[in-house]
Amino acid sequence: MLAAQATPESRLQAWQVLLGGICALVLTIGLARFAYTPLLPRMHAQAGLGVADGGLLAAINYAGYMSGALLAAWIESPVWRQRLYSWGLPLALVITALMGWSTSFGVWAVSRYVGGLCGAAGMLLGSGLVQGWLMRSGRRPELGLYFIGLGLGIVVSALGAMGMTRLALGWAAQWQGFALLGLAFLVPAWAWRPPVPPPVVKSSAGAAPNRRWMALMVAAYFCAGWGFVINATFTVAIVEKQPLLAGQGPWAWLLVGLAATPAVFVWDRIARRTGDVGALLVAFGLQIVGVLLPVLVGGLAAALTGALLYGATFIGIVSLTLALVGRRSPANPGKAMARLTLSYRIAQVSAPALTGRMVEASGSFDAALWLTAAVLAVGMLALAGLLREPR
Repeated sequence: MLAAQATPESRLQAWQVLLGGICALVLTIGLARFAYTPLLPRMHAQAGLGVADGGLLAAINYAGYMSGALLAAWIESPVWRQRLYSWGLPLALVITALMGWSTSFGVWAVSRYVGGLCGAAGMLLGSGLVQGWLMRSGRRPELGLYFIGLGLGIVVSALGAMGMTRLALGWAAQWQGFALLGLAFLVPAWAWRPPVPPPVVKSSAGAAPNRRWMALMVAAYFCAGWGFVINATFTVAIVEKQPLLAGQGPWAWLLVGLAATPAVFVWDRIARRTGDVGALLVAFGLQIVGVLLPVLVGGLAAALTGALLYGATFIGIVSLTLALVGRRSPANPGKAMARLTLSYRIAQVSAPALTGRMVEASGSFDAALWLTAAVLAVGMLALAGLLREPR
C-alpha cells in the first residue's frame, strides 16, 4: 500500500514538515516581527524613534498582517496558498535587512507592512498547510509542536540582540545581522515546505462551525490579540522604563521565548484533560495575572514573572485557538484560521498605537496594562459562552 502511494507528500517525513514549518515561523514571525521588540529601545536611543511612532510602526506591521489574513481568507486555490507561503520566506529576510538600510520612517513603515504580510504567510498559510498535511497523513492534527517556532523566534531575537549589543553593534547593524542569521532558517524552511494539498471533495469536507460559535470565538480572539500585542511590542520597554531596571529588558524578552518554547506541549496536554475551551480559560486567566504584576507589585522579579507568564500563555492561546478552528473546518483549515485571525489583527492594529499615545501622555504603562487586563477579562466571558454551545 505504501509503495502504491508514492506521491510527493508520502516522500516527506513528519519531522521534516514540522521542522520546516518551525523554521518558517522563526523567519516570518521571529525575525520579520519579533526582532523589532528588543531593538525598539535602541531605535529610540540611536535612531530618534519616538514612543508613539514606535507604537505606530507596530500597528502598521499588524495592518500588513491583517491584509495578509484577508488575502488568505479569500484565496481558495491550494496552489496559490502554497505559492504565497513560499514567497513569504525569502521576502521576510529582505524586509528585515531593509529596516537597517534607512533612517526614513517611510522606509520603516514599508518594511513593517510587508513584514506583516510575511507573518501572515508563515502563521496562517503555513499552519493551515501543516495541519492539512497532518490530517491527510493520519496524524494527530495538533499544532503545538509547529508553534514552537513562535517561542524559538523570540529566543533567537532576544539572544541575537543581546549578542550583537555585546559586540557594540548599532541598531542598523543589528537589523542586518538578523537578516544574515535568517539564512540558516531559510534553507530547511524552503526545502521542507508542505506540498500543494489535493483538491477537496466538498461532499466530504465536513460541516463548518455555526455562526454563534464563530462569533464568540472571534470576540475572544480579538481580546487575545489585544493582550498579545501590548506585551509583544512593549515588554522590553516596560522593563527598561522601571527605576533601576535599565538594561534588563532583553532578559525579559528572552524569558518570554524560553517560557513559550516548551509551553506548547503543556497546553496540548491540558487541553486533552479539560478541553480546548477550558485550557483557553486557564491561559487567559494566567495572562491577566502576568499583565498586572508589574503594576501591582513592581520590581525586577514581578516584571520577569510577568514576562514568563506572557510567554507561557500567548503561545497556548494561539495554538489552541487555531488548531480548534482548523479541526472544525477540515475543508480548508488555513482559510478558517485566516478569517478568525482578522479579529486578532484588528486588535493588534489599534492597541499599540493607542498604548503609545497613553504612555506618552501619562509617562507610565500602568493605565495601558489595566486596560489590557480588562480586555482579556472580556475575552474570558466570550470563552465561557462557548461552553454552552453544542460541539
